[in-house]
Amino acid sequence: MTAMKRPLARGFTLVELIVVIVLIGIIGGVLVLQLLPAIRSYLLVGQRAALTNQADTALRKIVGEVRSAVPNSLRLGSSTCMELVPTKDGGRYRMGPHIEGNTVAGDFLDDTETRDRFDVLTDYVNAPVPGDAIVIGNQNTSDVYDQVNVGIVNASGAPTNAATGVSSITLDAPIRVPPGYDGGRFVIVPKDEKVVTYLCLGAELAGGTGAGKLYRLADASFHFNETCPAAAPAGAALVADKVSHCAFIYSPNQGATQESGFIQLQLTLSDKGESVPLTIGAHVDNVP
Repeated sequence: MTAMKRPLARGFTLVELIVVIVLIGIIGGVLVLQLLPAIRSYLLVGQRAALTNQADTALRKIVGEVRSAVPNSLRLGSSTCMELVPTKDGGRYRMGPHIEGNTVAGDFLDDTETRDRFDVLTDYVNAPVPGDAIVIGNQNTSDVYDQVNVGIVNASGAPTNAATGVSSITLDAPIRVPPGYDGGRFVIVPKDEKVVTYLCLGAELAGGTGAGKLYRLADASFHFNETCPAAAPAGAALVADKVSHCAFIYSPNQGATQESGFIQLQLTLSDKGESVPLTIGAHVDNVP
């Protein structure tokens, strides 16, 4: 009986192995050259988007606070330090006695004498609390910081007579309306944030990444002179990091009416060689 022959097993030669390795290397190199830029670009787009979002959020926060600040309270200590007096609400006060129907005169404010109580004619969104400040007719930057025409709230409640106002405010000490002011408006400054400072520190590039930080500082009391510390105090709120450039440019009065200013905010954030510069401008209402 003849034995069955097994088929000979065939492999590949060393030359074939080398050829395959070379081809795989060539194909891999081509793929790397084609795909690496696309992958790097995709990663950089995400990096730039994150920087843009952070810078845009920071600038819009500042602009929002600038627009709601006490009129004529914005001032610069330097090109990287800006101060303002924030507000949380406002309203209209009674400017003279209530004479209709021979009723109670009501509590009012005018420029003839000082008074420590007045009727409010409008509703609040954020009602005043003891310790808040009331500012009326601020026409100069120095006035509000020197507490001219500023009163501190002692109590807020119902008016003496329901016909004379929606509510009333009692102050710690009497104040007088600035001479000639007939706007009838007041604004409320929160007790824990009488002055807000935006401060850029260490804005420069270090290894392709911004080394600076943008802080928001809050002071519970008014101070006459600008305060621009060389270092952020403990508890300072961080608005943005990775700052490579920061500048505040303010023109107090623009146009013929001299009633509004203009501020320009410049902020550049950098991370690992990528930089995003943003500039935003806003009108500043300086009408008391």
